[in-house]
Amino acid sequence: MKVEEFPDPYLGESWGNLGARILTSGNKVTATLGYPCEGAKASYEQALKEFIGTQDLTLDLRFTPPPGRGFNQIKHIIAVASGKGGVGKSTTAVNLALALDKEGAKVGILDADIYGPSQGMMLGVPVGQRPEIKDEQKFVPMKAHGLQAMSMSFLTTESTPMVWRGPMVSGALQQLIGQTLWQDLDYLIVDMPPGTGDIQLTLSQKVPVSGVVIVTTPQDIALLDAKKGIEMFRQVDIPVLGIIENMSTFKCPHCDEESLIFGSGGGEKIAEQFSTPLLGRLPLTIEIREQADGGEPSVQAAPDGEVALLYRDAARHLAARLWAQDAQAPQISVADD
Repeated sequence: MKVEEFPDPYLGESWGNLGARILTSGNKVTATLGYPCEGAKASYEQALKEFIGTQDLTLDLRFTPPPGRGFNQIKHIIAVASGKGGVGKSTTAVNLALALDKEGAKVGILDADIYGPSQGMMLGVPVGQRPEIKDEQKFVPMKAHGLQAMSMSFLTTESTPMVWRGPMVSGALQQLIGQTLWQDLDYLIVDMPPGTGDIQLTLSQKVPVSGVVIVTTPQDIALLDAKKGIEMFRQVDIPVLGIIENMSTFKCPHCDEESLIFGSGGGEKIAEQFSTPLLGRLPLTIEIREQADGGEPSVQAAPDGEVALLYRDAARHLAARLWAQDAQAPQISVADD
C-alpha cells in the first residue's frame, strides 16, 4: 500500500485524490492536508501504520488551507446558523472557532447577531473595552483566547437596544466584515442570528461564504426550522458542510443515567435527508453553559476534556468537508533515502 492511497478518516477518499502533499523520507512521512488536525496526529499515525502494514513509521501532519473563496486577509468564511433560537448556536460557534485554533489554524470570529450579540461575553472581553480604530474607519479586531474577534457588543453597551430596520442591520453587518482589519485568517467563523431573514440574505449576497454549519437539537420543532435554514442556504448556493446536534443527551451527575430530554436521532435524520454529514452530537451539560457564560468556553477551559474533544472532532470534520469541496489534483513528491 502507498501512503497516497490512505483513505482520509473523515472523507473516505484517498489523500492522493484529495490533493494532499506527501513526502516520504526513510520511515518518516510528511503529509500536508487541507484541514488542521493536530489533535488527531496519534490516531492518524496508528491508522496509517496499519494501512501500510508496518509499525516502523512516523507521521508529521501539516496544514495548508485550500484555495479560498474569501476576501482580503480571509481565506474561508464559514457561517454557523440555526433555524430558531435557543439551540446553542452561539456556544457552538465560539467552541468551533476555538477548536480550529487548537487544531492549528488561524481563526477569527464575527458576531453577526446585531440585535443580540453575545460573543463578547463568551470570549471574556471586558465590558466597555472598545476596538482600536485605524485611519478613522477601520476596526482592529479584539484578541481573545487566540482568536481575532469582532462584535456589535464591542461598540455598544449592554443596555443599548438596537432599534434598527432591516437595511440598517444589513449595512452594519457589511461594515463589521469589510471594515475590520482581519489579519491572515484561514477561517472566519460567523455566528449568525437565528432564522432566515435580512442578515442571512445579506451574508449570502454580499460575502463569499465557503460553507455553513447548521446547529439543531433533536426536538421536532427545531428540526423543522433547521430544514428551512438548509433549504435557504441551498437556494443561494452556499454549501452545507454538515449538521451539529446540540443537547443530544443529558447525563445525570449523580447516577450517570442518560436521558433523551429533547428526543433522539433528529440530527441523523436531517443529515440523511439532505445528504450531509452529522458532524457531531454535543451533550446537555451545565459545564458548557457555565464556561461560556464565564468567558472561557469549553474548548478553552478544558481543551482535552470530553466536551472539548467532541468540538475538536466536529471542527476537523467540517474543515475536511471544506477541503473536499476545493480539492485539487494530487501534488505528490516522494524522496527515499
